[in-house]
Amino acid sequence: MDEKREENILKKQEELRLFQEALPRKGRLAGLDVGTKTIGLALCDSQWIIASPAETIRRKKFTLDLELLRQFVEKQQVKGLVIGLPLNLDGSDSPRTQSVRAFAKNVAPLSLPVLMWDERWSTKAVTRTLLEADASRARRSEVVDKMAAAYILQGAIDSFAMF
Repeated sequence: MDEKREENILKKQEELRLFQEALPRKGRLAGLDVGTKTIGLALCDSQWIIASPAETIRRKKFTLDLELLRQFVEKQQVKGLVIGLPLNLDGSDSPRTQSVRAFAKNVAPLSLPVLMWDERWSTKAVTRTLLEADASRARRSEVVDKMAAAYILQGAIDSFAMF
């Protein structure tokens, strides 16, 4: 394994450890797929086993987006957020990475631990699954963001057992 890859793995392990330490022993987590027009939301069970798509927020102004997110978090009793981080295929920052990191910082008023999670391939994987299921274009458009959020969240909770 090359040195940079090993360094990245160690960094991710540390981020996971810190995130888990900031959480209560159990409790629901929310996954977010933050886009320019929508925010896909997903939830996992309180035992951190399975993630499921929840809903999609149509973005307006950040203050309105934050209020809708706050309502979702309170209603669902969310204890932590896993936010998809849009990286390039080589792992470097993409044009959207900075705005998603800013979004993550701006959700601080929710007072929840936040884990940034590599979301490479999430939307493509979900779209492929929907195409294989013969979902119409309208149906794909309706569910892709919340399903991508579930894909992101599932990846994160699966990694909890590994580290």
